[in-house]
Amino acid sequence: MERLDVIGNISLDVTHYPDHRGGSRLGGAAVLLAVAVVSAGGRAAPVCVLGDDLAHLPLAPEFEGVDWSASVQGDGASTTFDLQYDLEGDLVAVRSNYGVADGLTAHALRHIGRHPRDTYHVCCRRPLDVEAILRQLVQRRCAFSVDFFLPSAEAMIRAAAAWLPMAKTLFVNAAEYRLLEQVVDTSTLREVIVTDGPRAAVVRHLGQQSASAVPPPHPPREVAGAGDTLAGTFLALRAQGATTALALAEATAAASRHVAAPPLPIPAPRRA
Repeated sequence: MERLDVIGNISLDVTHYPDHRGGSRLGGAAVLLAVAVVSAGGRAAPVCVLGDDLAHLPLAPEFEGVDWSASVQGDGASTTFDLQYDLEGDLVAVRSNYGVADGLTAHALRHIGRHPRDTYHVCCRRPLDVEAILRQLVQRRCAFSVDFFLPSAEAMIRAAAAWLPMAKTLFVNAAEYRLLEQVVDTSTLREVIVTDGPRAAVVRHLGQQSASAVPPPHPPREVAGAGDTLAGTFLALRAQGATTALALAEATAAASRHVAAPPLPIPAPRRA
């Protein structure tokens, strides 16, 4: 299959739950989604800016299947997120320090200019200039998909609205879909995947439901990254010819396994 270029952040995260779960982990949609694509048999390249503290990441054996050729190293610290969840796994508060990700928009625009025939996924999260990125993708007639992050979804959906009908696939959760309905005529959207935690995920084509899948039950250990895992798995399987229904079923199962598994560790730098 062709490579999926994933525009987004790679971050150092700390998660908190009322029952004392959580802790430090490697995060960021660019790496989590890329890992899911590779795990599903696809090819993926994070289009990202790595801070000095994660400059060794491309050398880590845990990520040897990921194509790091679209990443660059910035001068400074990586993005950090402090994420607080409730017992149901809903995000209730987030604190962010974007660090070198402030340079992501410029890097992504340069990458698109050099690789206009690639297929893209855009993780619509701050501090990315979503309008500039999607305008460039549409002008160059690139195939692309998008997702959102609930704390910034309202602003990002409004910024992206004019270009969303040109997207191949949108990934949103139930709350984000309600925001989407306020801004865009959903009957103009080619394909929207709507997730709802442990409840059924559905696919809507031009506003009409065409498939659904209930995630297998797994006791949640860490919910951060479940949506990225679902999106990466779905996109990889569809690119390999799977039907929408099969891709959705496999993607929800992968997301369910993800929440029950240990989070991605932060790889230690290799010794010289």
